[in-house]
Amino acid sequence: MDKSGLISRIQKYSSTFSKGHQRIAQYITTHYDKAAFMTAEKLGEMAGVSESTVVRFAVVLGYEGYPMLQRAMQELILSKLTAVQRIEVSDDRLDQNDVLRSVLTKDAEKIQTTLEEISKKDFDAVVETLLSANRIYILGARSSASLASFMSFYFNLIFEDVRLVQTDGIGEIFEHILRVKKGDAVVGISFPRYSRRTIQSLAYAKTQGADTIAITDGPRSPLTAHADLALFAGSDMASFADSLVAPLSVINALIVACGLRRRAQTYEALNRLETLWAEYQIYEQPEGE
Repeated sequence: MDKSGLISRIQKYSSTFSKGHQRIAQYITTHYDKAAFMTAEKLGEMAGVSESTVVRFAVVLGYEGYPMLQRAMQELILSKLTAVQRIEVSDDRLDQNDVLRSVLTKDAEKIQTTLEEISKKDFDAVVETLLSANRIYILGARSSASLASFMSFYFNLIFEDVRLVQTDGIGEIFEHILRVKKGDAVVGISFPRYSRRTIQSLAYAKTQGADTIAITDGPRSPLTAHADLALFAGSDMASFADSLVAPLSVINALIVACGLRRRAQTYEALNRLETLWAEYQIYEQPEGE
């Protein structure tokens, strides 16, 4: 939901608001960037009302409960917050006295939520698409570049033709995917703030007849408009740094699923690599060996 949609709801029902609901509406309208990451109790505290009043306010707006209102606000601002604003938001969300526990707890929650909401049918369809592809392109910009690199590293052990698309410049991206065609698979990875380069590349690949796959945070992500298949994983903004543990876990599941389906090829590749690693002393050997 965009901002105008949320504000429209507030305006539509404003004549029915109690004084408490008016306070909540005013706070959300003015500080929706921070309100989106507050619990109902915290939002009530900031607006000067009780937690139960906040919950009733969500229902009045037509949401099933506060979590749905909170999600609507989060989807609104996730892609728009600057790094500086993220730091301001994190001040209200983290226990400054135990950052380690706060961050790890939120990461664990995102993995659990992803597990509960991800579509196994879509996951299986993505696996089949990758297994049948002539060539696989993987692209992810900014913080998502690390996810793309991880996926590419292991896919190169499983598949014969995998291309990690460099995303330093828009011209360079199109040079890398210039020959993408029907029968190829293109995986675009992006989370808020969404990379325009990734969106444009996925859109181009779709026009060329390739099978396009998005790994992103939800159906409202701009990548989904150009994706034949999409896998959704929860991302979070505990601070100015993106939390991408859930997306990484989904990618890890794809790697394992594809590796199991191509067990013989994966075994052969790893066996050859072990020989090369030992010959060129790539890894530190235990003492005595």
